Amino acid sequence: MAEEEFTDINGNSISLDCQTHSAFCREFTVTSPKLSLRKVMVYTCFVWLFAYAVFFFTENTAVLSSAIILTLVGMMIHIHFVKVDHETLLIIGSLGVQLSSSYASGRESTIFIEMSKLKDIVINEAVYMHSIIYYLCILIKDPADPETVASVVPLFNSSKPRLNCLVQVYRSCQEILAQTR
Repeated sequence: MAEEEFTDINGNSISLDCQTHSAFCREFTVTSPKLSLRKVMVYTCFVWLFAYAVFFFTENTAVLSSAIILTLVGMMIHIHFVKVDHETLLIIGSLGVQLSSSYASGRESTIFIEMSKLKDIVINEAVYMHSIIYYLCILIKDPADPETVASVVPLFNSSKPRLNCLVQVYRSCQEILAQTR
């Protein structure tokens, strides 16, 4: 499948790339927009102008120094821990599901869920800021009772694609799960 353009719940453009490796293996990558240099500059200018205004009235140079340090540390924390460039769902019918997130700093986090622990992949709904949003999630079996759900693992947490994108991923995942059951 080719890369398709969708929007997230905030109206920002995201893309979904679906690669079929075999009949039992598919990979879905949702790519978020890159870090906006304009936003970074606006926030930085706002903080520094505020710090300069405080400095103007207090004549304390520590205010300017701390504003610069806080801005730089804040940007580094945002890039390393918050800003996700893309999220990947790799489903392999005989093995399991791998979830990966790549951050703007280059850091990656990966989770693997064995197929024997996976109960199902579903689209769920939630109330979010006076609206209803949909999200894709994995239901994990309870080891004591395989008929009940022990936990829920949401997918594409950072990119938050809309329902039309989630349905496409859901249907493809269900095709693979149907072949393995």
